[in-house]
Amino acid sequence: MLELAEDQAAGLRRLFRRSPPSVVAVYSSGRHADTNLLRLVHRLAARGSPVTVLDECPGPWPEAAGEGLPCEEGHDLLHALDGRIALGVIRQRLIGEAYRVPVALAAPLFDYLDEERRSRLLALLGELHRRSQYVLVRAVDAQLSSALSWAAPRRVLVAEASGPGATGAYGLIKSLALAGASTVHVAVARARHREDAQAFFQQLQSLVRQHVGLPLAWMGEVERDDLAGELARPAKESSPRDGEQAFLRRLQGWQGNSKWVGSTGR
Repeated sequence: MLELAEDQAAGLRRLFRRSPPSVVAVYSSGRHADTNLLRLVHRLAARGSPVTVLDECPGPWPEAAGEGLPCEEGHDLLHALDGRIALGVIRQRLIGEAYRVPVALAAPLFDYLDEERRSRLLALLGELHRRSQYVLVRAVDAQLSSALSWAAPRRVLVAEASGPGATGAYGLIKSLALAGASTVHVAVARARHREDAQAFFQQLQSLVRQHVGLPLAWMGEVERDDLAGELARPAKESSPRDGEQAFLRRLQGWQGNSKWVGSTGR
């Protein structure tokens, strides 16, 4: 049984070593949190880059009226495990080459799947990886994280430059720190100008440094900067190729409750 699991892991590592996507767990804050996150998706897709959003949040994405028809009500990546529902039915086009894949059921049940079903789920994720340059795991909660969100090598917070955006961002960062995150990358949305965005980030960074102690990394502005370039840079790992393999390797080693086998769990 162990040899079979090792063979599956090795096969997936070989697959994604050839053309790995950038995988990040994303969070958003502010009055327009969902729209701000969708703006990030649009910016990435505008470059012609295939984007997949693994959406852990239940229900539809109201602001995500895209070019194609929405997925069937109730369909989730979990429903594709037995092959009766095709992956193409579950993928919902957001805009251009950006797609949303609901995983609200699959993500929390990852811990409870038997080996056969977990292997099928990993194979489906592998298919989505092959079709994507960027994979964004839209996390439902900063502290009660699923295997998918914590397998991502990097955590990105889309913070709205507003009072509610600052309050929400601070709460998310505090929860991520309590859950064991090492660094949070911050992209600022809806700032009036560059100086406003930088001032917002610096104030947030100062507050977090004083009361939380979790390092923040400036990514730029959602509306003005090349965040695709930032996301394409590999996250710092223990070896040069770890960034390519980290997502699926961490899923292979996931034991639940943010406990990993052979992983730092960043």
